Amino acid sequence: MTLEIGPWRLESVHGGRFWSDGGAMFGVVPRALWSRRVQPDEKNRIPSRCHCLLAQDGTHTVLIDTGYGPKCSPRMKELFSLEEGNPLLESLSQKGVEPEQITHVVLTHLHFDHAGGGTLRREDGSLVPTFPKARYVVQKAEWQVATSGAPELAGAYPQENLTPLEQHGVLELIDGPLEYLPGLWLFPTGGHTQGHQLVLISSGDQGALYPADICPSSAHLPTMWCMAFDTEVVVTRRVKHHWLTLAAQRGWWVIWDHDPQQAAARIRTDAKSEFVVTEHRSEV
Repeated sequence: MTLEIGPWRLESVHGGRFWSDGGAMFGVVPRALWSRRVQPDEKNRIPSRCHCLLAQDGTHTVLIDTGYGPKCSPRMKELFSLEEGNPLLESLSQKGVEPEQITHVVLTHLHFDHAGGGTLRREDGSLVPTFPKARYVVQKAEWQVATSGAPELAGAYPQENLTPLEQHGVLELIDGPLEYLPGLWLFPTGGHTQGHQLVLISSGDQGALYPADICPSSAHLPTMWCMAFDTEVVVTRRVKHHWLTLAAQRGWWVIWDHDPQQAAARIRTDAKSEFVVTEHRSEV
């Protein structure tokens, strides 16, 4: 099943399932509240999924985010119960899309579960872009922070996911909001990371919003329910409320990046719960 937004055909791409700490995913929200929406395991972890997005308009083949990829250490694989192999490429192959066909890779931000699948390690140990003919599109502010070498960010931004992009000349840094391709808009949000961006694909009164980690799942719809990873949680709350309100008012689809069950949903405003799902799809 796909979404059709004007000339754009949208399909969700599986970037890998994983288990993440419930406290980290919901920040200051007490477990007694968030566990009503998602059930943790005995390690206090909740199921999560990397929903990447494939957008094609007949001329461009765009991949939005890349999941965690196959390069993670054995410790990371154990900690997050990551899938073996390369779920992203397997999912693309099932859709008849080869890596060389991707023209653009839009990275909402550069955490491992969004940028990790963008590079591969060859048998000789060298690192190369997974999508050799694509431009990798990142907000300039995000790249500067991710490659700053700040010791407190070392775990957040594995450089093996980043340096090959610059070395191979496929990196494109943008600065601010813009209509990157006809009908495909990129808006910097901050909040989760300094250079985090969301994606809006629109045509007339149709729209599909990919808010990425500003609102990673349907369980995060309340304005105050944000992740402990957010560098500026107040900004996240402000931006999330703004964009979800627009989505509700205009009937846009909201495409979650980490919801374990839903790939996309339509929402409405609600006097008690702020926002509620009115319709959802497990895949798009």
